[in-house]
Amino acid sequence: MATKNKDMESSGLGSKVKLSLSSKIFYILAYVCVGLMALICIIPFIVLISGSFTSENYIRTQGYSLFINEFSTKAYELIFRNPITVFRAYGVSILITGVGTVLGTLLITMTAYVICRKDFKYRNHFSFFFYFTTLFNGGMVSTYIFYIQYLRLKDSLWALILPGLFNVFYLLIMRSFVNTIPPSLIEASKIDGAGEYRIFFQVVFPLLKPGLATVGLFMALGYWNDWYNAMLYINSNVKFPLQYMLYNLLQQTQALARIASQSGISVADLPSNSLKMAMAIVATGPILLVYPFVQKYFVKGITVGSVKG
Repeated sequence: MATKNKDMESSGLGSKVKLSLSSKIFYILAYVCVGLMALICIIPFIVLISGSFTSENYIRTQGYSLFINEFSTKAYELIFRNPITVFRAYGVSILITGVGTVLGTLLITMTAYVICRKDFKYRNHFSFFFYFTTLFNGGMVSTYIFYIQYLRLKDSLWALILPGLFNVFYLLIMRSFVNTIPPSLIEASKIDGAGEYRIFFQVVFPLLKPGLATVGLFMALGYWNDWYNAMLYINSNVKFPLQYMLYNLLQQTQALARIASQSGISVADLPSNSLKMAMAIVATGPILLVYPFVQKYFVKGITVGSVKG
C-alpha cells in the first residue's frame, strides 16, 4: 500500500492540482458575487419575518428593520383569531393546487407528446392553434360568461381549477423535453408490442421527470397564489382559498384603519403594516417546504435546451 501511494505521488495522481493566481482571483470574485446575490435574495425575506413580529407602532414611527424591535404577535393573532377558517382555507388551497397541478401536468405532457410525434398528421395545425391563443383570446367578459352560463361553475371549486389547467408556455417547456427522447425508443416499444398508452406511461413518462417537476412547480405556484378567480367565481366563505381569505382580511383591516384615522381614533393597535408581512409568511410556508425536494429538477428544467448534443 505504501509503495502504491508513493507511485501515485511520483506520477502526480495523488497530489492536488495547483491553481494559478488568475484562477484563484476568479474563484474569489465568483464566491463574492454569488454570496452578494444570495444576500440580496435572503435579506428581503429576513425583513419580512422581522416585520411580521414587530409592533405596528414601531413600524409607523421607525419603519421596517432587519432585526425584530418591540416584539409583537398581534398580526398573527389577527390572522389566527378564527383558526378553523384559516385551516379550512389552507385545505381548499391545497386541494385546488394538488388537483390542478396533477391534472394540468398530465394534460400538458400528453399534449406535448402528441404534437412531437412526427407520424401525427395534424400536429402542425394543433401547434398553430396553441400558439394563436398566446396572441389573441376572448377576454375576461367572454371567459366569465363561458364559465358561469355554459359550464355552470358559479361557486364551484372547478372554477378555480379549470382556468389554470393549460398553459402554452408550459407546453413549450414540456415539448423541449419530449424532443430529447429518441424516436427509435418509441419504435422499439412498438416492435415489442406496446400500445400507445403503454408507450406513453411506461416508456416516455418516466423519462420526463425534470420536465414534470418544472411544469408542476410552475403550475403549483400559479394555483397557490391565485386569488383573482376566487373573487370572480366563489361566493361561499367555506370555499375561499387561503390567498383570497387573506386578501379579504387585509382589505377589512385597511378599511378599519381608514375609518379610525378619519374619526381621529388611534390606530396604533391595528397591525395593518405588520399584517401584510405576516400574511406573506403564512402564504409562502408550504411552498418553502416543497421547493427543496424539486429544486434539482427545477434548475435542470429551466436550463433545458441551453446545451445541445
